[in-house]
Amino acid sequence: MNRRVIKHLTAFLLVLTLVLSSTAVSLGRELPVVSDNTLINTFSTQIKNNAYVLYEMGSDSVIAENCPNEKFAPASITKIMTLILIYDALKAGSLSNTDMITVSEHAASMGGSQIFLEPGEELCASDMIKSIVIASANDACVAMAEQVGGTEENFVSMMNAKAEELGMNNTHFVNACGLDAENHYSSALDIAIMSDYLLEHYPEVKEYTLTWMDTIVHNTSKGSKEFGLTNTNKLVRSYDGITGLKTGSTGNAGYSVSASAERDGTAYIAVVLGADTTKNRFKLAADLLNFGFASFKAFVPPEDKLSCEAKFKRSREESYTLSVKEPYSVLVSKDFDPSQINYEYKISDIALPVKKGEECGTLIMTCGDKTLCEYPLTAATDITELSYFDCLKRLLKKF
Repeated sequence: MNRRVIKHLTAFLLVLTLVLSSTAVSLGRELPVVSDNTLINTFSTQIKNNAYVLYEMGSDSVIAENCPNEKFAPASITKIMTLILIYDALKAGSLSNTDMITVSEHAASMGGSQIFLEPGEELCASDMIKSIVIASANDACVAMAEQVGGTEENFVSMMNAKAEELGMNNTHFVNACGLDAENHYSSALDIAIMSDYLLEHYPEVKEYTLTWMDTIVHNTSKGSKEFGLTNTNKLVRSYDGITGLKTGSTGNAGYSVSASAERDGTAYIAVVLGADTTKNRFKLAADLLNFGFASFKAFVPPEDKLSCEAKFKRSREESYTLSVKEPYSVLVSKDFDPSQINYEYKISDIALPVKKGEECGTLIMTCGDKTLCEYPLTAATDITELSYFDCLKRLLKKF
């Protein structure tokens, strides 16, 4: 069982006071009212939409959902995966922000939302990325796909391979920009997963997701001309704690958004697919985020609970420090009392020697009779086996 699945399962156990039904309803039927909190009671009840997910990033927990795995046209939200592969290439060194990208006839012909690139025009990679994130430019998106993948077709194969790697089981891409196409689909949950991946691995994207307006400069045979970019995500100017991320709309997709926000160390992604108006996609996303922030908080055990001293049979030292290497957060209700948690350190019966970083046990957090979370404990240093010379020294010390 991989780490993402473990986190997903254990996080739900920790939400002891969870009262929200995991599957809310839409299409005019009322969503559950779970609290006297005014933010929660403003949760939209009449918005028509096809699917949504509220996803907490620290614990990979789904807090609210409607049709989370149903397949829909993702429109320009597709570009989240395109951006992941672009940033992968930057990280690998096969692409640089200063690289000049030459626009092909194919890229320039995209239509839809665009920055009106001309065939043969050159634009640096950083400006291409900026145009994709802020203005959802289809032409810039395909130009970058061709740069990274050689052809858009090759790049789309890379997109689908990455989707499979991330466990996006209800996603298949046909193009790099999200224009309507047969067999091009994703789901609310899959979009939350790839949104989480982009923000976690490449937080520098927020330089652009939080930019309301900017410009690029076209340099063509006709001369230089400045072109304005305006962010398609209206929540950038209206929602407290917003961090991104991407909008989308086509005839088949309706109006969609993957909206991310963070407050006081808790981060959520609200994905809305198929809303009937652009206003309603933003309203439902904001209401989902409001519900999350009003109801829950991220919890990470205090530093002094994340390590312990352990003894091993026939080890050179009498005790060794074991620690939690990556203490991911878990989601708890706002009124959760952490003093009720019991911390148990289970040490594995393992053969020596053990290398630094190897797993040697488990930190188990419980509350009452419920197991809340389990973290692997790893060796802080090499754990070496007792030699005959060490045994002799210990024996001599007793005399």
